[in-house]
Amino acid sequence: MIKILFICHGNICRSPMAEFMMKDMVEKAGLEKQVSIRSAATSSEEIGNGVYPPARRLITEHGMDCSEKTARKLRKDDYMAYDLLIGMDEANLSNMRKIFGGDPEHKLHLLLDFTDRPENIPDPWYTRDFEGAWDAIQRGCAALLDKIKKKEI
Repeated sequence: MIKILFICHGNICRSPMAEFMMKDMVEKAGLEKQVSIRSAATSSEEIGNGVYPPARRLITEHGMDCSEKTARKLRKDDYMAYDLLIGMDEANLSNMRKIFGGDPEHKLHLLLDFTDRPENIPDPWYTRDFEGAWDAIQRGCAALLDKIKKKEI
């Protein structure tokens, strides 16, 4: 079983979009028994809150249900519990390294590093571009799933 944890700043926009999108892709590929997916935040400010309405709308419009999802904080013990810890931008990655005290097993990645166009996914909380974030996350999840299918991960 490959265990994936998607991570962003507050766990109310990008990482839940990635979590539910990837779960949907994995299920459609018939790999749900081989891949486990969750999400978390590097900050505490949104803990316990649900998915932010514009992100929730996109998830719902694509036929997924995130109504039970609440933000949770990344914990030091998540490093050993997951095989891949995937951030959305360099700030997430920096905070992940601080929380974990480094990355000795090379488990930390940016989502778009799995694509042929590695870059940050800007936080739509600030940019208000939820569609753009959705599209970038979709590219990243599709590339990640491709690597899983090819057993490159």
